[in-house]
Amino acid sequence: MESSRIILREIDSPVTPLRQPQYADARASPRMPQRRTVSAPGGFRSRLGRAPNWVSPKGIQRAPSENSLGMSRARGALTFATPVLVAVFLACVQEPGSGAGPGSEPMRAAGVESTLQPGPRTLPGTGEDWEIMREKARWAYANGLDTLPMGRAVAHIGEQFVGTPYAPHTLEVGGEERLVIEFQELDCVTFVEASLALARFVHSVPEEILDDPIARYRAHYSGILRDIRYRNGTLDRYPSRLHYFSEWISDNHGMGIVRSLSRELGGVPDDESIDFMTTHPDGYRQLREDPAILPVLGEIEARLSMEPRYFVPQDRIAQVADGIQDGDIIAATSTVAGLDVAHTGIAVWRDGALHLLHAPLVDGVVEVSEVPLAERVRSIAGQDGIMVARPLSP
Repeated sequence: MESSRIILREIDSPVTPLRQPQYADARASPRMPQRRTVSAPGGFRSRLGRAPNWVSPKGIQRAPSENSLGMSRARGALTFATPVLVAVFLACVQEPGSGAGPGSEPMRAAGVESTLQPGPRTLPGTGEDWEIMREKARWAYANGLDTLPMGRAVAHIGEQFVGTPYAPHTLEVGGEERLVIEFQELDCVTFVEASLALARFVHSVPEEILDDPIARYRAHYSGILRDIRYRNGTLDRYPSRLHYFSEWISDNHGMGIVRSLSRELGGVPDDESIDFMTTHPDGYRQLREDPAILPVLGEIEARLSMEPRYFVPQDRIAQVADGIQDGDIIAATSTVAGLDVAHTGIAVWRDGALHLLHAPLVDGVVEVSEVPLAERVRSIAGQDGIMVARPLSP
């Protein structure tokens, strides 16, 4: 692991303007300046800076995409050829500890550790992280994002992270569970959380708080992020984190932070059981170190398996796209047995098509998807639909 720190690369050119919302909750606001699209560095890069060769179970070399490592596509029946593939898949999709499924992209949803992706190379909660937070917030105030509808504010702030390095396991720090503040490297869930938390920050306090001599802005931002990341906004050890992203949506819906839209968009029930973390405990440091956590997580999983949840199947995404706005939170559902969500991002419209602004393992930086969202989900084995949530004003 390199000893040098990675500093967030600021975007020196703007990106395409977001589509004007067509909904009643869109308040009158100043126009954002014209922007042009910035292409993030392309091509999958390993930590060594070269494109690695990947071998599928059938021996075909290819570059992987989320949940595409030779897995069965049947919903709830996805299986892995080897433990190594499981680790790689989880690192790319969500570690539950992170907050999206139980891993950070299905493994944030699952929180499985990867031997190929070592995790962040920067320390969280440093002066650099807080300086990045202040810079993003000042940019948001300067461009009137505090007067825009929440969704558009989320999308514009998310665009400011384009080019930020991807790293798995960003929340898996040593020691007891604590609130992790990380802006220098992001996974798919922490990217969504940071964009949403910053948008809520600028909507809830005046810019002057950023100049407070005792840095009260840190406590305020931390409180916003804690409400988003932990069940009922309460940090109480590892199980209190919203490891499965379907619960992340339902909990934040209950807190009035987002509104779940999947059912409104014509979503269908997802009746698959959720139990990935407890059936793969070796993939999580916390579960290996403290097996007593397993029964607690088991109770949570049993409750989530009984609660209704809805998703829009992949073949209907294009049909309902007009009901999705810039800044809506997108969760790509997983076909892995016991896992609800494989990847997360933010909806953005480009040239009349709905795309995904996200932090993918492939390409290794925050970027806007090259293809429309519906096409992207259809092309990725292990994903079969989406859940949608709309950010709400504080």
